[in-house]
Amino acid sequence: MEQQCNNPSSSSSKADRKTIEKNRRNQMKALYLKLHSLVPHQQHSREVLSLPDQLEEAINYIKRLQIDLGRMTQKKDSLKSGENSSCGRKIGLPLPHLEINSVDSALQVVITTSLDYQFIFTDVIRLLHEESVQVINANYTLIGDTIVHSIHSQMGECAPDQYGAARISERLKKFVGGC
Repeated sequence: MEQQCNNPSSSSSKADRKTIEKNRRNQMKALYLKLHSLVPHQQHSREVLSLPDQLEEAINYIKRLQIDLGRMTQKKDSLKSGENSSCGRKIGLPLPHLEINSVDSALQVVITTSLDYQFIFTDVIRLLHEESVQVINANYTLIGDTIVHSIHSQMGECAPDQYGAARISERLKKFVGGC
């Protein structure tokens, strides 16, 4: 009996196992906390979830992400297959719609596009600046997948007549109608 109590390796191995198990539990607890912090939670739920509930919530979240990823991949593939490589436009999507109104030296441009043609807005602004047109106000409205851009501007001294307005209108129509 005395031999067992004096044997340091026996008590040391129990302490080592306890320490190893304690470290493992702490590491698992830290990993659960990290997983829990990565999963978005319901705003109305203020109660503390049990560990199995937290894991179930994480599993459901991952499944939703996988479904969303599958949907997005399908959408990307369908958009890629409908792309016209010569000018980057998508086949089957409506072309941007352009309305131009000019009264005296005021010029109003309204462009209706889909989300796929957002770049047109900045290019139209650039084109107006090239024609010495001063942009007074520019805004947009997002309605579903449609964007309506409205640009209110003043023609400069280089193009105050109706020929200047006609030239600017033609350039805009050519730009929006082309690639």
